[in-house]
Amino acid sequence: MSDVHAQSVGWVRDTLIDQQPPPVTEAGAVKWVRSNLFSTIPNAILTLAALWVLWRLLSGVAPWILNGIWDAPSLSACREILDGATGGCFAVLAERWNQLLFGFQYPSELYWRPMSAFLLLFVAIAPVLFYKTFPRQMLIFTAIYPFLAYWLIWGGSLLTPVCAGLGFVIGYLVYARLVTQSFAMGFFGGIAAALVFWWITGALNFTGILMMERVESRNLGGFMLNLILGTVCVSLSIPFGIALALGRQSDMPIIKWICVVFIEFIRGVPLITLLFVANVVLAYFLPPGSNFDLILRVIIMITMFASAYIAEVIRGGLAALPKGQYEAADSLGLDYAQAMRLIILPQALKISIPGIVNVAVGLFKDTTLVSVISMFDLVGMIRGPILASTEWNGVYWELLGFAALLFFVTCYGISQYSQWLERQLNTDRR
Repeated sequence: MSDVHAQSVGWVRDTLIDQQPPPVTEAGAVKWVRSNLFSTIPNAILTLAALWVLWRLLSGVAPWILNGIWDAPSLSACREILDGATGGCFAVLAERWNQLLFGFQYPSELYWRPMSAFLLLFVAIAPVLFYKTFPRQMLIFTAIYPFLAYWLIWGGSLLTPVCAGLGFVIGYLVYARLVTQSFAMGFFGGIAAALVFWWITGALNFTGILMMERVESRNLGGFMLNLILGTVCVSLSIPFGIALALGRQSDMPIIKWICVVFIEFIRGVPLITLLFVANVVLAYFLPPGSNFDLILRVIIMITMFASAYIAEVIRGGLAALPKGQYEAADSLGLDYAQAMRLIILPQALKISIPGIVNVAVGLFKDTTLVSVISMFDLVGMIRGPILASTEWNGVYWELLGFAALLFFVTCYGISQYSQWLERQLNTDRR
């Protein structure tokens, strides 16, 4: 036995083998290509077909982009420079960029004002979107920003946005007083108080007090108008949607049925119909001689439209929560407002993020529908003043491609942020 044991011990390795590099086909780019593109015969066929389609597309589009003309006074001049060669006439973008971004009536010497408002927007939303990175004290500027942006873009007296901000403060105080009874009652009560305050201050004349050169709403246009409508309407529709969703689940029959009728009616009407109502029909219900700004009417209609859809998305999030969450809030002795703010809504909103983002992206793209009511947004500028001019009549792909690029970058950024936020909030599955 001892001899056998001695022989077996001789075959036992007492040192580790030096680590060897993996095979070339099992590491790096080669492994990724094999695993993702050529893992099976059907996948290899689809990959080759996709590469062929991409090649056909790039071989046709690349010369059109690379041979593009950026300096020419008109479409005919572009064609003379190209002399039959393939190439895009991008000179229309170089010449009409200001109209595409700001419209054709916004004073050129005041472009710095909407640009400043656009840059300050990132400062204002940073503590909201990335709440773990930026200090909470920045939320003070976030609350001030909407009124500051209004003053920068439209101008006029500084006291006008100040009074608007005071109206929101009064509305919040009324909301805090009534929300203990019902969230919907507090929300709509706060809105009513703010509207009464604005009606009172609207009778005052602030002309000449801290004035900045005023720009009329009809002078706004271009992609700036799309950004204004998209940002304002999405920001307003989320709290309204939350209130409608909670009102639809309220135990108070009047509030519940008002919310149900509103949601079902708005969801059953096309947005373009609401825009025509804002442009034409709504004026018949106003007192004679009253001047209700068209952009404000459009904002109200688009916000109503988006709020109805967001309300249903959030109602789905509320329905997905187990009943035990509501019972847990009751067992802690929380009232209705505390339970919703601390327990129910944070979970429901996390579930509803994909649906809310879907509505927000669709809403931002739907802002181009305002062109049918003679508002010169980005698409309205392309269809109207630019293509109607003799210099650029016939330029389509360059202008529409530029519009598509702007909308794609914005919508893709919103989508990527929502996915990042879902990963940040997905704490229960880590």
